[in-house]
Amino acid sequence: MVSSEAIPTGQTRIAGLPQSRAECEALDQADPLSRFRGRFDLPDGVLYLDGNSLGAVCRDARDALSRTVEEEWRTDLIRSWNTAGWVDWPVDLGEQVASLIGAAPGQTIVADGTSINLFKALVAALRMNAGRSAIVSESANFPSDLYIMEGAASLFEGTTRRLVPPDATEDDVIALLDDDVAVLSLTHVNYKTARIWDMHRITRAAHDRGVLVVWDLAHSAGAVPVALDEAGADFAIGCGYKYLNGGPGAPGFIYVARRHLGKAVNPLTGWLGHARPFAFVEDYEPAPDIRSFICGTPQILSYAVLKGALDVFAETDGAALYAKSQALTDLFIGLVESRCASAGLHLVSPRDAALRGSHVSFAHPNAYAFVQALIARGVIGDFRAPDIARFGFAPLYNSRADVWDAVEIWVDILATGEWQRPEFAIVKKVT
Repeated sequence: MVSSEAIPTGQTRIAGLPQSRAECEALDQADPLSRFRGRFDLPDGVLYLDGNSLGAVCRDARDALSRTVEEEWRTDLIRSWNTAGWVDWPVDLGEQVASLIGAAPGQTIVADGTSINLFKALVAALRMNAGRSAIVSESANFPSDLYIMEGAASLFEGTTRRLVPPDATEDDVIALLDDDVAVLSLTHVNYKTARIWDMHRITRAAHDRGVLVVWDLAHSAGAVPVALDEAGADFAIGCGYKYLNGGPGAPGFIYVARRHLGKAVNPLTGWLGHARPFAFVEDYEPAPDIRSFICGTPQILSYAVLKGALDVFAETDGAALYAKSQALTDLFIGLVESRCASAGLHLVSPRDAALRGSHVSFAHPNAYAFVQALIARGVIGDFRAPDIARFGFAPLYNSRADVWDAVEIWVDILATGEWQRPEFAIVKKVT
C-alpha cells in the first residue's frame, strides 16, 4: 500500500518499537492473534481504525445471521423461539459477555440498548440508596450517559448531578463522595481520551462511603481487562457493536451483582422480565434472577449477529488481546509523534499503556479535516468535537502493518497539504 520502509534519517528512533514495515510484518506473522484477521471481512484498500466505534464484519457473525434467517426464521418460523432457543438468547449471550468482563454466571444479560440499560441501573441504584440525592460523574463522560443521568435524577425529587471536570483525578472523584451521594456512574475507558479509571480503587472507596457504582464498559468489553466481581462492582452496562463486533445497533448488556438481585428493581417492567411471561397475568411479578432486567422482545436478527461475533472470543485469551492492544497503540503513538511532529498534534490519551484503552486520540485545530482526508485515502478513524482525531485498534483484526501504513499515509497528507482540500472541511451528519 505504501512504499516507505524505515523512519527517514534524522527522525527520532522509537526505542523498543518496530523501526520498519518489514519488522512490523515479521511481528505480525509471529502474533498468535493474527489468525483471527481472516475471520473478518475487511474491504480491500481500507485500513480500518474505528473498531472502537463500530466493529468490523466477522464472518462468524454473518454466518450466524444467515443461519437464523434461512434455517430458523424461514423454516421453523415462530417455532424457533423454542426449537432454536431464541427465548433464551438474552441469558445465553449474557453468559458469553460475562466471560469477557470478569463476571460469574447469572449476573449478566444481553437486552435492549446501552442507554436504556444505564437508565435501568441508575434508577435501580437510586431506589436502593433512597435518602441520598446525588449522582456523581465526570463532565467528560459520554454525553448520552450524562443525559440519561439527568433524566433518571428528574424522577427523584431533589436529586442532582455532580460532575468533576475533565482533568479530574481519581482523588477528585472520591472527594465528592459524601453522605448525600447515592450513585457514582463512570465510563471505565473514556470515549475521547481512552483514560482508564481504576475500577477496584474507586469502587472500594465508593462502598466505604455507602455509594453504589455503575460502570459503563462500552469502550472496555472485548479490548481491555475487566474484573467486575473482583472489583466488587454493583452494576455495569455496555454495548455490543464496538469491540464485540455485533453490528450497528447491536443489543447492549447489563450486569447486576448477585448480592443485589432481588433487591435491585428494573424500572422498565416489560413482559419478558416477568417471572412467568407466558402466563399472561394482569400484575407484574419480576423474575427472581437477572432475567428481571430484560424488558421487551429480543431483536433476534441483531442477537444472531452478536451471537456469532461472541463465539470468536471463546477462542481468545483476554491477556493476549490487551497485550496486542497495547502494542498497537504504543506503535501508533510512537510513529505519529516521530513522523508527524511538525504538524503540532497533541496526544490527549495517556502515554502509559497501562492507563490507556484500545484507542488513541490526538488534538489539533484541523483534526476534522485530517480525519476526512485520511478516510478519503482509506484510513478510517473518526472525529470527536471539538478537535479530536480518534483511532481505535481492534486486537482481533488490526495489525502492526496497518499502523505503519496508516501513519505513512498521514505523513503524506500533511506533506502535500492534501487535507486542505475544501471538501474535507464540510462537516457531515455523522463524524
